[in-house]
Amino acid sequence: MKRLSKRILTFLCYAILSQSFFSEASFADDGNTAPENLTVGVPVDRCPVFYQDSDTKEIAGIGVELMRLAAEYSGYSVTFKAIEEATLKDALDNTSYDIVMPFGSAIPSTSGRATIISENLMQTPFALVTENKRNLTSLNKLRVGMIRSLGGAAETVREIFPDSEITLYNTMSENVKALRSEKVDALLHNSYVWSYTLQKPSYAKLEVNPLSLFSMDFRAGTQDSPKGRAIIERLNNGIASITDIQRQAAILNYTSRRLYKYDLFDYLYEYGLLLVLGTLLIISIIIIFILKQRTLRIEEEKRMIQLIDHDPLTGALNLNGFKKRVTELLQTYPDTHYLLVYINVRNFKFINDSLGMAAGDDFLRFLIGKFQENLSEKEVVCRLANDHIGVLRLADKSGKGETSDHALINTARNYFINRGKENRIQICSGIYVLEPKDYQEIDISHMLDFARVAEKRVRETRTEGYEFYNPEQWEKGKHITDILNHLPSSIQAGDIKVWYQPQVDYETKKITGAEALCRWNHTKLGWLRPDDFISTLEETGLIYDLDRFVWEQVCRDLQKWNSEGFHRTVSVNVSRCDIREDSDLPLHFLELTKKYAVHPSQIHIEITETAFVENPDLLIRTTTRLQEYGFQVEMDDFGSGYSSLNMLKEVPLNRIKLDLHFLTNAGDSKKGLTVVTYVIKMIRALGMTMISEGVENITQAEFLKSKGCSEMQGFFFYKPMSREDFEKLMNKQQ
Repeated sequence: MKRLSKRILTFLCYAILSQSFFSEASFADDGNTAPENLTVGVPVDRCPVFYQDSDTKEIAGIGVELMRLAAEYSGYSVTFKAIEEATLKDALDNTSYDIVMPFGSAIPSTSGRATIISENLMQTPFALVTENKRNLTSLNKLRVGMIRSLGGAAETVREIFPDSEITLYNTMSENVKALRSEKVDALLHNSYVWSYTLQKPSYAKLEVNPLSLFSMDFRAGTQDSPKGRAIIERLNNGIASITDIQRQAAILNYTSRRLYKYDLFDYLYEYGLLLVLGTLLIISIIIIFILKQRTLRIEEEKRMIQLIDHDPLTGALNLNGFKKRVTELLQTYPDTHYLLVYINVRNFKFINDSLGMAAGDDFLRFLIGKFQENLSEKEVVCRLANDHIGVLRLADKSGKGETSDHALINTARNYFINRGKENRIQICSGIYVLEPKDYQEIDISHMLDFARVAEKRVRETRTEGYEFYNPEQWEKGKHITDILNHLPSSIQAGDIKVWYQPQVDYETKKITGAEALCRWNHTKLGWLRPDDFISTLEETGLIYDLDRFVWEQVCRDLQKWNSEGFHRTVSVNVSRCDIREDSDLPLHFLELTKKYAVHPSQIHIEITETAFVENPDLLIRTTTRLQEYGFQVEMDDFGSGYSSLNMLKEVPLNRIKLDLHFLTNAGDSKKGLTVVTYVIKMIRALGMTMISEGVENITQAEFLKSKGCSEMQGFFFYKPMSREDFEKLMNKQQ
């Protein structure tokens, strides 16, 4: 209540003084002439006497308000400007200021020029500030610290107290530091400034010495010149017009405000302990959080490792974990004989479909669990994928290794039977015995591939059991993979070429046509013969892609030859796979002839003999339509072992291509000649033309000619050749 009453009383006094101030300052000039402007240079580091308002950026304070009153009474307008010089003495030499303030007495400028000062605007009390409640009675013989900008006041103090030692510092903080380090005994400044400065928390232990108060004048000054004397004389009239009430109102207006604003260091000083404790608390929370997160991350990493390296269904290692563990075992036990087993539960899909997924999962957990029970620390089992299991086993003394624990396998086979179900498990295993190089260059994927090749051989030859890896199987598999993987890119890159093997009339010795064949310049395997890749492509169903390429290239070559005036015929091969792949094969050929402006009669379509017995109905429909479109249809490889004489009666054919397998050295040669003789007679009797392929010597050629077959093809005449060589050959015979 006392504090509130004091504030109310202060407010009332301020209101009364302000009213008096405004009433006595009613001197407004009704004229139209603008008042002359004075530029006043002042220091702005002496709040509340002079300071720069942080909000408006304008210079304010007690001195500003009093000077504005004096200027207005003198007929001046006034502009305040913060001095840039280190001291007021320096500022006196700056002609951009009309006057500089405050001064206690007239002092020369730094350059030595005389100055003139105004009347006293107010009496400013000065006080000494000490630390640790030090008692002072006088400034005599004291070491005093002052701000450098108070250089003028310092000279006045030296005049009043000649025995004092005054040291000037650039800032208040340097002054305080000097006081605390006992370089000075006290600090001297305007009491109004002390009322502001000592609000700083870190200066709480500093106090004004009550016995050391003294007053100094508060005047404006300028260089002693006619202009300066005129300004001062005019200002003095204004200063004389200021009443004591107005002075007190200005002082009360600024000293009653809470002008000091805390900066960051003030808050740190005042609330430092709380901040430290709070910071420690936050740091502790952060550390706890980090440790907790680290623990969670470690646990998560363990879970991730578990997920990465283990099968979630069985808990055993997965392929990734298996590779790591096998590598570790082979490095740890390089002298131990190991074998790698690849296990496949053959009818597992049927189990899932008939008994349910849960039953299948239970079986896998059982099977892998049994392996884990029977394996040593030097062995390991994993679930590779679905119903495929990998096992690294110790080899026995024979070097071949244990194929499996027979009791375990038998238990697994009878798993469902022992549970009242009529489902016997079929298990196929492939075994790869590790070689010395496998310990030096560890490649688990490669070893598993070896074991998988052996397991595949079991599946393809019998229902269950095991088989050791055969290197020939692996090489064949690699060869097939190289062919299959490179076919599309080889076709696109032009690595596969269409070659031609001429067909001749043995009687006239003229070339009557040619058969289109393939030669493949494989980027990895080099030049490949048809025997190296045709059968592989037929087995995998990719022969259709190759044949389509050949058909189109042949049509493209025929178009070229036709444009050059050479009408030629070419035989192209069609396999049983092509007929299955393209349900409308005749239309495909017809569109090719239209695309390249080739007559259908120029293309002889050779259908391999095996296709005639696989799907005769489809074949009959296909050959009939081909002939309707104008193509010549031939049965290729007749007599190679799959002949069906019934097909000769039912399938419409234009020509038969006889395989001279009958005339090889194998078997009874006389019987072979007899067979060929009557085959030729039969074909001629059926009204078909024929050509013999595989003719390798003159004896065969003469025999065929004697039996009425003059068209021939074989190495005795020409080997397959590139298109360019074929064109040169044909050009010679034109």
